[in-house]
Amino acid sequence: MTSPLLVALDVRRAEEAVRLARLLAGKVAGFKVGLGLLHGPGPGVVGAVARLGPVFADAKLHDIPSQVQAAARRLGEYGARWVTAHASGGVEMLRAAAAGLEAGAGGRAAGILAVTVLTSIDEAAAGALFGRSPGELTSRLARRAAEAEVEGVICSPKELRVVAEVAPGLLRVTPGIRAAGTAAHDQRRISTPTEAVARGADLLVVGRPIIESPDPVAAVERLHAELAGR
Repeated sequence: MTSPLLVALDVRRAEEAVRLARLLAGKVAGFKVGLGLLHGPGPGVVGAVARLGPVFADAKLHDIPSQVQAAARRLGEYGARWVTAHASGGVEMLRAAAAGLEAGAGGRAAGILAVTVLTSIDEAAAGALFGRSPGELTSRLARRAAEAEVEGVICSPKELRVVAEVAPGLLRVTPGIRAAGTAAHDQRRISTPTEAVARGADLLVVGRPIIESPDPVAAVERLHAELAGR
C-alpha cells in the first residue's frame, strides 16, 4: 500500500530527528518538522530531513502577508514540501505564503497547508474562545483556504467531512491520530487511523505512537496493518 503516514519528528535534537527519518525513509509518506525543532536546532533541520523524504514544515505561520511570504520562501529554500499557515490569517496572507513557498521551492512541488482548528481545542474551548463549534469554525476557515487556492488544510479527524463538503478540492491532512487503545495525551479531537481514512483523510500525522515506540519501524508496520484491515 502507499503509506498515508507523515511522521511527526517531535524530538529535541536535530540528530535524533535525522536518525528517525533515516530509519523510516521509504516506509512513510514523509516527515513533520514542528515548532520544537524549527525554534530549537533551527530550520536547517528541514534541509537535513528533506534529503530523506518529503518534509511538512509545521511552522504555523501567522503574521502580515509580507512576513509570512518571506518565511515561507526560506522554508521552501530549505527543501520543505509543505508549509503550514493559519487559515485565520486570511486569504491575502495565505496567498502570500503560497507565493513565497513557490519562489523558494524553485520549481519543486510545494504547497501551503492551512491550519483550521487545533486538535487540542475541544467543543467547550472553541465555544469559550470563538463562540462557535469546531465544525463551524473549520467550515469557515476551509472556505477561506479554498478561496486562497492553497494545496490543502490541516483539520481534526472530526471535521474531515465538513472540509470535504465545503472545499472538496483541498488535500486533507489530519493530526490527532491514535491507534486503538493508546493515550490521547494533549490532543482532544482524535480518532484511529482507520476512522480518519474512512472520513476522507489523505494524509495522517502521527508522532508519539511511532517515535516513542522502542521499535519505530514495527510501529509503522502495525499502523499500516490496521489501515489494511489486518
